[in-house]
Amino acid sequence: MRRDELLREVEQFLYREVRLLDERRFHEWLQLLTEDIRYWMAGRTNRYPKTSKAISILDPGRYVEDDLTKEDELAILDEDKATLDARVARLGTGMAWAEDPPSRTRHLISNIEVEPGNTASELTAYSNFIVYRSRAELEEDFYVGTRRDVLRRVAGAWKLARRKIILDQNVLSAKNVSIFF
Repeated sequence: MRRDELLREVEQFLYREVRLLDERRFHEWLQLLTEDIRYWMAGRTNRYPKTSKAISILDPGRYVEDDLTKEDELAILDEDKATLDARVARLGTGMAWAEDPPSRTRHLISNIEVEPGNTASELTAYSNFIVYRSRAELEEDFYVGTRRDVLRRVAGAWKLARRKIILDQNVLSAKNVSIFF
């Protein structure tokens, strides 16, 4: 497959995925995920680089260049197929207070890039996103960031095997993080 055809195929997969989320077709969305999915959202902190003159720390070991939590540290989201299935099932119970009334979302994704993956059946897709969420009369939230997805070809179709979500903001003003990215 030519590189431009592959990019177009991946774009269509990602566009369909966010359409399912925006239309609240969560059970269909779950079908796009592999059984071993890891759905992970990093936390962020403000960090001063070692070269900063704005702050002086007596212990140089306290300087940390990277502002993202590491994959083995506490994250905003760290889910697998079972927890994602449970979240979707809970939405249908009437007991998901963070989603009663349900959120309305609009996912915009752009800057999609594709690179080869670790195996012949996988690829890595990078994209930027804006997610607008409104709920009830007055709640509105914007989430802006980037995603790194690992897509795996399973039975001739792409499925999402890994998603790393990195928000640009390090303080969330939203009351909860109950939507999918």
